[in-house]
Amino acid sequence: MFKTYGDLPNERISGANGVDYAYRDTGGETMPLVLLQHFRGNLDSWDPALVDALAGNRRVITFDNAGVGGSSGTTPDTIGQMARDAIAFLAAMGLSQVDLLGFSIGSFVAQEITLIRPAIARREVIGAVGTPTTSPEEYIGVFFAPSPASREAGAESVRRQYARTQDRDTATTWATREAQYDAVCTWGIPDNSALQRVTAIEQPVFIANGDSDPMILPRYSHLLASLIPHAQVKIYPDSAHGFLFQHHAAFATDVEAFLATPD
Repeated sequence: MFKTYGDLPNERISGANGVDYAYRDTGGETMPLVLLQHFRGNLDSWDPALVDALAGNRRVITFDNAGVGGSSGTTPDTIGQMARDAIAFLAAMGLSQVDLLGFSIGSFVAQEITLIRPAIARREVIGAVGTPTTSPEEYIGVFFAPSPASREAGAESVRRQYARTQDRDTATTWATREAQYDAVCTWGIPDNSALQRVTAIEQPVFIANGDSDPMILPRYSHLLASLIPHAQVKIYPDSAHGFLFQHHAAFATDVEAFLATPD
């Protein structure tokens, strides 16, 4: 029986693409919610408080994509290949349809999965560093707003993420950072025709962001919501890129309400 994300074992499964994927699974019979991680993140980069809140009413699965953390293979330098590797993981798990929650670069991958293989995604939740080792101060500076309340929330999130001391995931490498950075840069090249591709996403989409996010500005979340036919957007106050960790309880409640809405 699921207790807490910090107690879940690291498991492995082999995909048809030859990649051995590291993952954690809360178990259960409900529609799985598959989490797609942020830039340079691994299994331990999810705030346990968020996963525990999300797992209150459903099965939640986190995984390292190809070449990331404890998974084998090489990190792709394109979002398209990351999406295909994620699809291979879902196939290996025997999951024909899931809900997707993409965070940061994971939100790009979630969009691409939905465009490549529309039948996989039932619903989609998408959230909108430069040195080999990122310090907690640097992490908090990017993921949380400058206010004392937000920075304290960041410190609490860091403590939760590092509370697990046994069987931690393999740290991401500099090669992963380089490949993901190249993928983000390519994804961000202005291309109006490419932007229009998202209008083909027919699944319901919940777009979330922090009001002070310096990496994915809130206006881009509103732009994306205006292009996807069945999208809704929510901007969380006094928060930045890590809004979903700072507001983990409210965000999980909003996600559950969105996923529970009848089709």
